[in-house]
Amino acid sequence: MGAAENVGEGSVLDFTQGGPTVLRILLGTQLRKLRVANGISREDAGYSIRASHAKISRLELGQVSFKERDVADLLTLYGVTDPEERAPLLELARTANAPGWWHKYSDVLPGWFEVYIGLEGAAAAIRTYENQFVPGLLQTPVYARAVIALDHARAPITEMDRRVSVRVTRQRRLTGDRPLRLWAVLDESCVRRSPGGPEVLRDQLDHLLTMAALPNVTLQIMPFDRGGHAAAGGPFSLLRFPQPELPDVVYMEQLTSALYLDKPAESEHYTEVMNRLSTQALTPEETTQFIAALRG
Repeated sequence: MGAAENVGEGSVLDFTQGGPTVLRILLGTQLRKLRVANGISREDAGYSIRASHAKISRLELGQVSFKERDVADLLTLYGVTDPEERAPLLELARTANAPGWWHKYSDVLPGWFEVYIGLEGAAAAIRTYENQFVPGLLQTPVYARAVIALDHARAPITEMDRRVSVRVTRQRRLTGDRPLRLWAVLDESCVRRSPGGPEVLRDQLDHLLTMAALPNVTLQIMPFDRGGHAAAGGPFSLLRFPQPELPDVVYMEQLTSALYLDKPAESEHYTEVMNRLSTQALTPEETTQFIAALRG
């Protein structure tokens, strides 16, 4: 089998709908397979392109853009010298550098979150657990503004408008052709905490009921009376992509950065945690009843 067995001629176009992020992940995955198959360390790979082992790690995760020259050098290091095998991977490197829709918001988005938006846009399904606020994909604009203001209280109105606009634009993935499948488990505190006041929370609860009625959205509440549960470590999201070549990615946001985990053992662990959460939480039907009763 050739090095580009999963990225044959013409297949680049099959992945462009996912945007540049999915292309970078695809290329990074292929390069990592080649590196591992040849028994080459990240340090040695980095040395060949005048970069650190950390840069190789980011390239293989699709978190940074590729230079075509670097991809060419890595392919040579990995023994891929046949022009026909190199061509689709080099084409991926060129296509993957196109900016995503969120590029115009780069002034209000940290680089580590731009990576997530790209992953979110490419994903076919996301399972998420939240323990403080309603997930961004399910927030009303007013609720989103109140949550954003907690970290950016002094931001000018124009900046706040742009930050809210990013969140609203991301929500388009839940409607339209081939909508994202979202399965969210929310701690009860998410539907009781009111960052913008009682009216904002009531409108948000109404919106949750509307979104929960969508066929591609599953919503569950983890009530306080269930005690401890499997996600004691905090919120996380598990992203799955339509292309079998792409690994599942676990995303965990921190105050000023984020963790992206894509090793099978890691994603399998978080999948098990999410399965346990879904079993412990209220069913979707019980959840809508719970929210409706809370709404009053």
